[in-house]
Amino acid sequence: MSKKDCAIANSAKLTILGLGPGSVEHLTVRAWRALQAADTVYLRTNRHPAVAELPIKAQTISFDGIYESHSRFEDVYDQITARLLSAARRGEALVYAVPGDPLVGEATVTRLLSLAAQADLPVEIIHGLSFIEPCLAQLGIDALDGLQVLDALEVADAYHPAINPALPTLLAQVYSRGVASNLKLTLMNQYPDSFPVKLLHAAGTDAARLEALPLYAIDRSPHIGVMTALYLPPLDELSSFESIQNTIAHLRSPEGCPWDREQTHQSLRPFLIEEAYEMLAALDTADPAALCEEMGDLLLQIVLHAQIATDDGEFQMVDVLRQLNQKLIRRHPHIYADTDVAGDSDQVTRNWEAIKRAEKAASADTFHSILDGIPKMAPALLVAHRYSARVSKIGFDWEAAQDVMEKAREEWDEIFAAESDEERALEIGDLIFVLVNWLRWLGVDDPESLMRSVNAKFYKRFSYVEAQALARGVALSDMSLDQLEAWWQQAKQQET
Repeated sequence: MSKKDCAIANSAKLTILGLGPGSVEHLTVRAWRALQAADTVYLRTNRHPAVAELPIKAQTISFDGIYESHSRFEDVYDQITARLLSAARRGEALVYAVPGDPLVGEATVTRLLSLAAQADLPVEIIHGLSFIEPCLAQLGIDALDGLQVLDALEVADAYHPAINPALPTLLAQVYSRGVASNLKLTLMNQYPDSFPVKLLHAAGTDAARLEALPLYAIDRSPHIGVMTALYLPPLDELSSFESIQNTIAHLRSPEGCPWDREQTHQSLRPFLIEEAYEMLAALDTADPAALCEEMGDLLLQIVLHAQIATDDGEFQMVDVLRQLNQKLIRRHPHIYADTDVAGDSDQVTRNWEAIKRAEKAASADTFHSILDGIPKMAPALLVAHRYSARVSKIGFDWEAAQDVMEKAREEWDEIFAAESDEERALEIGDLIFVLVNWLRWLGVDDPESLMRSVNAKFYKRFSYVEAQALARGVALSDMSLDQLEAWWQQAKQQET
């Protein structure tokens, strides 16, 4: 490198400054002086309200044309950063001016800082008033009351908002109705459709406007533009996952509940099973309110176990969530990788099982059965169904439903051929297992639900028999079997 090139390299420097949210009056004195002294001023956009009044004597270059010539923001950011770094290396007294503050919602700036660090290029940041401060003034809120500030584009691109609903949220860059439409669809996965929100337009300028409306209507606003943001007030203080974690941590703390503090993983086992069954019962009733309550009760068990693990130094809830996310992503390569299943759900299932087997094989050198992972403590009918379904995937199955029927007849005959009650009971068990297989062939994927419906039917019919006896003031034990059967048949007739 020549002495001249070394001198240029040593003098190379990039100054990045913020123009504030709107009015030139928001420009800092330091930014004003930097603009006056610059050889060249690069503007991310000249569509900023303050541009016309800036004290710029040097050449001005805008990047608006790059936005217009590319459809992907990634390509825009790449080209902007490449041009700025190239100019800085030539030794220019270079200023890159961006709206608001350089470190609030400016993707090109964070890229520049990373690339400049790799190239040993000095960077000076001159901060400006961001869009946040005038928004706070319009809303009359304090940012330290838990305000979450997010990019609307990233939230709109998600399927569920990464937002704590118990805290207020400010979403920047709601710059078009299209963005607002995608944004509301994501937010409606957590917030009610009619949730009252506010759109903030042109905050920090004389044209500032605050618009209150329901969430479902944000994309209908005629005022949406490049300076629009969305404010979500807190849903309520008890509406977040973090809130329930805090409640459980409090109950387990020295200031909390003696009963909760005494619990262990083992002591909670009966409650976990009980709550799971109560949720199943709620599913059978098709009652959304009951299901909502029972899901909460079941979730309580999970959160309580996670807090016990945290207290004992075993793991934390973040570990549970991380492992679950990793597992779901790893086992859905047709969504998160390049595996093609051509819309075939059976292929998805086969991939899932193959990935599970590979995971188990990599976890240890010990033998793993394809039946591993099916909880042995689950209801026996469910386990029988899962076992038969699992082995059928590798071809260990009857060829047709008729074959299952023949096997059921064979097991039935073996019951009556048994020479002792003990043998007969075992043969009945074999028949039950075959019947579970037969149900699978008939398309019944949940024999437990089937038996619950059968039990519910029996309960309803026998309750009718009891009601008839009660109406007549007689005890069931005093009635003849013929009379009980007659009432039973009446109960059956009422179902048709």
